[in-house]
Amino acid sequence: MADSTTDYNNLDPLGNEAAVVDEVDAAVSGARKKPRAVDMVPEEPDAMAPDEEYQLTPAGRRERIGQIVRLVKKYRVWDNLTPVRLRRLLEELGPMFVKMGQILANRSEILPQRFCDELRRLRSDVEPVPYEVVLRCLEEEYGLRLGEMFDAIDPNPLGSASLAQVHRARLVTGEDVAVKVQRPGAQQVMAQDIDIIRSVVRIVSKFVNTDQFVDLHGVVEELWTSFREETNFLAEAKNLNDFYEFHKSVHGVTCPKSYLDLCTEHVVVMDYVDGISIADPERLVAEGYDLEKIGAAIVEDYSSQVLDDGFFHADPHAGNIILKDGIVYFIDLGMVGRMSSHDRGIVKDMIFAVAEGDVPKLKDSLMRFAVTRGDSAELDHSAFLSDLDFIVADFAGLDLKDLDIGEFLTSLLNLARKNDVELPSVVTMFARGMVTLEGLLTEYMPNVNMIQIIQTHIKNEKSAYARARDMGRDLAASSYRAAKGSLEAAEYLGLASRMLTRGQLKVNTQIMSSDKALRQLGGIIDRMSMAIVIAGLFIGSSVVYYARIEPVVFGIPVIGFMGYVSALVLALMLGRNIWLNSHGGKH
Repeated sequence: MADSTTDYNNLDPLGNEAAVVDEVDAAVSGARKKPRAVDMVPEEPDAMAPDEEYQLTPAGRRERIGQIVRLVKKYRVWDNLTPVRLRRLLEELGPMFVKMGQILANRSEILPQRFCDELRRLRSDVEPVPYEVVLRCLEEEYGLRLGEMFDAIDPNPLGSASLAQVHRARLVTGEDVAVKVQRPGAQQVMAQDIDIIRSVVRIVSKFVNTDQFVDLHGVVEELWTSFREETNFLAEAKNLNDFYEFHKSVHGVTCPKSYLDLCTEHVVVMDYVDGISIADPERLVAEGYDLEKIGAAIVEDYSSQVLDDGFFHADPHAGNIILKDGIVYFIDLGMVGRMSSHDRGIVKDMIFAVAEGDVPKLKDSLMRFAVTRGDSAELDHSAFLSDLDFIVADFAGLDLKDLDIGEFLTSLLNLARKNDVELPSVVTMFARGMVTLEGLLTEYMPNVNMIQIIQTHIKNEKSAYARARDMGRDLAASSYRAAKGSLEAAEYLGLASRMLTRGQLKVNTQIMSSDKALRQLGGIIDRMSMAIVIAGLFIGSSVVYYARIEPVVFGIPVIGFMGYVSALVLALMLGRNIWLNSHGGKH
C-alpha cells in the first residue's frame, strides 16, 4: 500500500458504479449466500437467542461438529499434544476457539506454563474474503450504491482476520478512511461454537464437579460476553469516539476517529492511519524512535486510562498499537473496560501496596474487591489470608524492576478462584490487560518498568501539600477509630467482669469451617454404620445358609439368599458413594 501522500494509485475507483455492480452480480450469481444475522443479541449469557436469529440448525450443528472432529484428528490431540499443535488447532478452528485460547493463555492454573506462553502467540489471520464479496456486503449493509458513499476502495486488504477484514478507501467527500467489514457467516460460526461448547459443558458438569478446578460455566459466560462485544461493530465505533474524546487534551496518544453515521453492526468506517506497528521495533528504530520513550508513554497513558478515566483498552497487544509522526495510536477497540471511581481507588491502593511491600494494605484492598459466590460465612478468612501471605512473601522482597506483574496478578486471581471468591469482571479484564501490556514491554521494550511508572503516575496526581493533607486526615481518622475502639473495649471488659462475678458469662465459640468438617465427619460415621450393617447381613446370611433354615428352594435357604443379595446391593451403593466423594461428585 502506498503511503497517504500518494494519489491513491492502488485504490479501485468506483466512478463507473453500474459497471462495478454488474461485475459483482456476475461474480456471485448462482452462489448460495446466507443472509447476515439479525443483530439482536440476548443480554443473559445462558439465554441463547432463538436458533433462527443466528441460523442455527441441527444440520449446521452436525456439520460444524464434523469439522471440529476432523481438525482434532488432523492434529492428533490424543497423541502427546504439544503447545504448538494446540495453538495451530485453535487457529484453524476459528475466532471463537482463538478467543478461548487467548483466555486460557492467562489461566496457568488450568494449563502448564509452556502452553500458556505458546497460546499468547495466537493469531487469527486467515485468507481474505474475495473483493467482490466485500463490495456486495457493503452494498447490502447500506442499501445504497457504493458510488454514493465511496470514491475508491483498495481491493487489497490491509489485514484479514477470522472475524473481519480491513480495506483502505476514500469517501466521496475526500476523507482517507479504513473500512472494517465483518466476514459473512463469522457471527453464525461463533454463535454455533458457543452453543456447542455450552452443550458440552452442561453434559460434563452432570458427571464431574468441574468448579473444583475451573469454572467452566464462567469461561463460557466470558466467551459469550466477548462474542457480544466483538461482533457488534457499532459498539466498537462508539468506543473509538469515546477514546478519542478522552484523549483530546493528551499529547502524543490518540486513536482513529470513527464516522458513526457510516457505521453499522457489521461495518466500521474510521480514519486511516498509515503507521508503524509496535511489533516492528527494527523499523521504529530506523525511523529514529526511542523504544524506551515509546514504552514509557504507552504505560503512562494506560495508567491514565485505567486510573483516571476508568475507560481502558482491554487488549493492548503489539498489533493494536501503531505510531505515526511521533503519535501513539491505539486501534481495534472492540474490547474495552469501564471501571468505577470506587474500583479505581482500590486498584491504586493495591498498586501502592505491591510497590511498597505493604501486606496488610494489599489484604484489605483485595477483600474490598472480593465477593463470595456462596455463603460469605463459609469463607475461611484465616486460610484465605494465609494463602495471600505466601503470595506476597514471594514478591514483596523483589525490586520493582524485577517484579513480574503478570505472574503476580495471575497468582491473585488463582487465589481468589481457589477460595471460591469472585472478583468483578472488570478486575479480571484489567488484570488481563496488564498481563498483555507487560508481555508487549518484555518482548519489545524490556527496560521499561511498568509498575514504577504507574506508581509515579499515582503520586503525581496530587501535590505534595495535598498528599500530606490526605495523610494527616487518614492519620486523624485512624487515631479516632483506635481511641473509640479502646474505650469500647474497656466498656465491654467491665461488663464481662461483672457478668463473670455473677455467673452469667457464657462463651460462644465458632470454629472456622466447622460446618464442613462436621458434615464430613457425619458422612464418615454414616458409611461406617452402613459397613457394620453389611457385615452383619453377610455374617447372618452365612449362619442361615449353613444351618439350612427353611424355607429352602432348590437347596438354597431363601432367607440366607435374600440376606446375601441385600448385603451385595448395600455394598455396591456404599462403594458408589465413596467413589463419588473421592472424585468430587455430588450425592
